[in-house]
Amino acid sequence: MSLRKAYLLIFLVLIIDQLSKIYVKTNFVLGDEVVIFDWFRIHFIENEGMAWGTKIPGAYGKLILTVFRIFAVFGIGYWLADAVKKRHSAYLIVSIALILAGAAGNIIDSVFYGVIFDDSTHNLATLFSSEPYGTWFHGLVVDMFYFPIWEGELPSWMPFFGGKHFMFFNAIFNVADMAISTGVGILLVFNKRAFPKH
Repeated sequence: MSLRKAYLLIFLVLIIDQLSKIYVKTNFVLGDEVVIFDWFRIHFIENEGMAWGTKIPGAYGKLILTVFRIFAVFGIGYWLADAVKKRHSAYLIVSIALILAGAAGNIIDSVFYGVIFDDSTHNLATLFSSEPYGTWFHGLVVDMFYFPIWEGELPSWMPFFGGKHFMFFNAIFNVADMAISTGVGILLVFNKRAFPKH
């Protein structure tokens, strides 16, 4: 697979990711939800940029996370160029490109959203607002895809979790997260094809 095709894949993922985030940000108030099916909803939340809203504590936690991600993207970009140069498997190149696109998509939110959007808490956000909600490198990542496939009480006979309330699947995520998960999934499922032994 050529580097040009890999870049095209990255570009397409980034466009879909950013268009979906901008649409949700400018058409939903924080917490708004649209039920597509009972098990699939568009639910607008924002977070610091880690899975399930996890934060790095401290005044510089968000900045540290964003800077780390930027360095990681450069490392992944080098890995991609090296894989193409050495004519590695298309499985590997597609995986790296998806992971790179996903990481870059969430970095765009973290770096720019704080200075181009106003707050979404009680009103629809405005793109290129004169009163932005944050500062450079302190933007919040927009998530919207929600799949509460099953929710209920687990049977009491189950070890550890029996009798407790449980929801599958409670994560809310975005296109960038999907790209990262798909890239990692390809590496796990097609490991022997991604890393063939010569």
